[in-house]
Amino acid sequence: RDHSPPAEPPAPDTEENGQTESAKRQRFDEDMNSESEDSDNGVLQHPQSSGGKSHNMHRSSAGKTVGGGKRYSAPPSRNSPVDGENTSDEESGESMSEEEPAVPRAGRGKGGGKMFASKMLARKALSTSRHNSDSDGSSGDESPDDGDKPMAPANAEPYLSAPTTTQSIQSHSNAQSDHVMEGTTPTQTSWQSETPNTATSRPPDSDKPDYVLKYSLVGHRKGVSSVKFSPDGNWLASASADKTVKLWNAYNGKYDKTLEGHGGGLSDVTWSSDSRYLATGSDDKTVRIWDRDSGRTLKILRGHTNYVFCVCYNPKSTLLASGSFDETVRIWDVQTGKCIRTLPAHSDPVVALNFNRDGSMIVTCSYDGLIRIWDITTGQCLKTIVNDNNPAVSFVKFSPNSKYILAATQDNTLRLWNYHTGKCLKMYKGHLNENYCCFGAFSVTGGKWIVSGSEDHCIYLWNLQNKEIVQKLQGHTDVVLCVDCHPLKNIIASGSLNKDKSVKIWKYDC
Repeated sequence: RDHSPPAEPPAPDTEENGQTESAKRQRFDEDMNSESEDSDNGVLQHPQSSGGKSHNMHRSSAGKTVGGGKRYSAPPSRNSPVDGENTSDEESGESMSEEEPAVPRAGRGKGGGKMFASKMLARKALSTSRHNSDSDGSSGDESPDDGDKPMAPANAEPYLSAPTTTQSIQSHSNAQSDHVMEGTTPTQTSWQSETPNTATSRPPDSDKPDYVLKYSLVGHRKGVSSVKFSPDGNWLASASADKTVKLWNAYNGKYDKTLEGHGGGLSDVTWSSDSRYLATGSDDKTVRIWDRDSGRTLKILRGHTNYVFCVCYNPKSTLLASGSFDETVRIWDVQTGKCIRTLPAHSDPVVALNFNRDGSMIVTCSYDGLIRIWDITTGQCLKTIVNDNNPAVSFVKFSPNSKYILAATQDNTLRLWNYHTGKCLKMYKGHLNENYCCFGAFSVTGGKWIVSGSEDHCIYLWNLQNKEIVQKLQGHTDVVLCVDCHPLKNIIASGSLNKDKSVKIWKYDC
């Protein structure tokens, strides 16, 4: 995703709750700079790469599906984590090329010869729906930023007016226990206030968070696949395998409305930067854009030939990206609903994607073990990152300042990457993630934490810099697939699979 002409001027700072974006970035960078001392002392010394992995490395067919296509289903058995994993602070992960054109792979066809052994069998297994079965990166001289999804200024020009020539990646970075209320049935929507002792009790510690379970939101009939706070902090959206999105008050957990219309289970939901619109990706192979106030479908985006697994708005909400089990990423013009670009992104299903803070690049990941960064204007693949052990990558996201990438892999590890150098700076372990595409998040409203769901029914929080587990939240009764952090307050939302089906809201000092 690197380009050569001058980058767009950075968006002006916007005042939000008395704190400017630049103030947030400065606070985040100060913390990261403090960690640069570790790098100088050799803590982040990068071991010599073993020469990198082939981009065409195959995985056993048993481990390639994400439950046949759905976030909420377990895959048909997966190989155990690769032996000989590097446990040093900085893990080798050479990028395969600084700049590589997005050339379609030879013989790619519908699966490039690399899709699971039998897509039809996988689809049948998965048709039960997926749901069945930020912070401070630590590099020597950079640091993640606070505002994970900064809102664009009201007078921002349409994204498509951006320069058409490419710039370097460096210039891009420089520019920028459910309790259903009495009288309700499992299919009814309700919320229940929780007492603090339902969360994991832990002695108070000024350097650690102390989140407690406040609300359990019940109403989905199947597993919850995605939870997202609106950028203004007022709403929480939850997507489910029951084909619906439910909207809740983010502060008190009260139910607002249900968005219905999809013909298949949902795998992801995302908000526009003004918090007025939502987009969802479904197993019915479509993307829908919704109006929050009316709950109506505004547009249906068709073009993918398999399950839509992930969706994301660009910061100005003029473009929408979707990743699919058809192994492509599509970029849509939100106003017209037309697909303006298709990226032949991976040789396995695309399971996560995310725009950087100025919308000029997008990062994608797949079960093929690759993380790729793309230039939105040209569609060129700017960088490919692959870990030496080549574990399946199940989630990826830019840090708030877009200088780093947080990636989850199905070897029970989250990694923080410096994508300019292709080096793994930090590894966060202790949770369980071998089968599902569990979400991760940066929490920057209080301390600098990394947050992730886990297959042991818990939510884990790590100190971004020293990688210590600072809190483990217990309360769910099934796999915690999705988590999200509130943009303004110390609030975490989580969603769980079929045996639980609830959304939970956790609070700390608010």
